[in-house]
Amino acid sequence: MKRTILLFILTIGLSVLSNGQDYRTSLGLRVGIPYGLTLKHFISKTNALEGTLASSWGGFVITGLYENEHWTGEYPALNWFWGVGAHAGFWDTGRNPNVNATYVGSVLGIDGILGLEYTFDEFPVNLSLDLLPTVNLIGDTGWGGINGALSIRYVF
Repeated sequence: MKRTILLFILTIGLSVLSNGQDYRTSLGLRVGIPYGLTLKHFISKTNALEGTLASSWGGFVITGLYENEHWTGEYPALNWFWGVGAHAGFWDTGRNPNVNATYVGSVLGIDGILGLEYTFDEFPVNLSLDLLPTVNLIGDTGWGGINGALSIRYVF
């Protein structure tokens, strides 16, 4: 009986102290700029890798991000995150309102991300709203704009 009570107290204590994300991997759609598929995988309680395969400006872009998660404390399912990463792809930037150019070709650049994320307890869905500033280093070089999107992901 003493072991059961001790185990119960330990379990409750750890669950109260734990502030980590309650899922490991999620997959879904990114709706915004750029739009496409998104996959997020936690490598620890506070660090995640996110990849997107997206359509953008008449082409496609693959983006990889390293993200750091921070919980609000009061609402355990809501957290904010920031991160850095890189993108590579093919653009027709003449269709990009952030760039006054007619460049058509490959691009390579760096990205930042800042956002909010909410994971539902009732069903396996995660919503994320983010801002994604980009800078192109190769191809159509320069400021790529501050993009943003809503991601809707299924939690595994």
